Amino acid sequence: MRKASLSITSLLAALVAATSLSNTAFAAEEVNLYSARKEALIKPLLDRFSAQTGIQVNLVTGKADALLKRLQLEGRNSPADLLITTDAGRLYRAKSSGVTQSVSSIKLRDTIPAAYRDPEGHWFGLSLRARPIIYVKGKVSADELSTYEALADPKWAKKICIRSSGNIYNQSLVASMLSHDGKDETQVWADSLVKNLARKPKGGDRDQIKAAAAGQCVIAIANTYYLGKMIKGKDQSQQAAAQKVAIFWPNQSDRGAHVNISGVTLTQAAINRANAIRLMEFLVTPESQSWYAEANHEYPVREGVEWSDLLKQWGSFKADRLNLAKLGQNNAAAVRIMDRAGWK
Repeated sequence: MRKASLSITSLLAALVAATSLSNTAFAAEEVNLYSARKEALIKPLLDRFSAQTGIQVNLVTGKADALLKRLQLEGRNSPADLLITTDAGRLYRAKSSGVTQSVSSIKLRDTIPAAYRDPEGHWFGLSLRARPIIYVKGKVSADELSTYEALADPKWAKKICIRSSGNIYNQSLVASMLSHDGKDETQVWADSLVKNLARKPKGGDRDQIKAAAAGQCVIAIANTYYLGKMIKGKDQSQQAAAQKVAIFWPNQSDRGAHVNISGVTLTQAAINRANAIRLMEFLVTPESQSWYAEANHEYPVREGVEWSDLLKQWGSFKADRLNLAKLGQNNAAAVRIMDRAGWK
């Protein structure tokens, strides 16, 4: 009877072990990814990763803020191992809300400049998104432009188009100015900039460029990849609008043009941690970085990767090397400044 009990116990133990191994083997072959990137802009890379490693990537795409909210609601029960999203401000929010965890990876640390990753390893930049000044050719000369700060000059009264203060890209731009210029100077700048707006802020970045091309303003603030999408897209009216404008890289004699990132973070709930980190490292390989720049007209975060022909046409520039964690730290103060300035 005792022998029978031992046999049953041994059998149960073996079954438990077998089940655990089975789960481990299954988990070792997949990664669950929440992505604010549209499927067309991320899945080809994920397919390459799967082909090289045999690791399946289960992709869920959605709006950036909605995915972050979903991750927060799911908490430790989230099936997501990774979150890819845009703007360092959002990555900072994810970290602050406790849904991320630190990653110690020599490959990520050595590949991504310190300015474009979290100092504690919670998030890492995958691509750079530049937000320069865009001006209408023939109506503005590049010689008239210099810095973001100079856009507060009265000579630009009623000549600037920019989207609303609710947009995180603008919040991050102001947050960067807070770091460089301080609270008082940034407030004065924001007050004056609002007076120079040609219209009440509305629409997205492409709408600012289209408004400039249509004569509603002569200067627009927009991320360059939107201009790239207009140039390379099928919409002929957007192509025509894009041809009327040019890029000016501001602050080249001091800190450099404002840049932000799309980035990735490992979730606190990740059950496929090792495979998730392999995917993170894959996304910053030279091959992945080249594809990213070519497909979405963003700049590689990895130095030494050749730019696409379109990016080369826009010219080289000095980028701000402020650690982008500052954008998240300064976000609330930036929003208050914009509110006080009457930036709608």
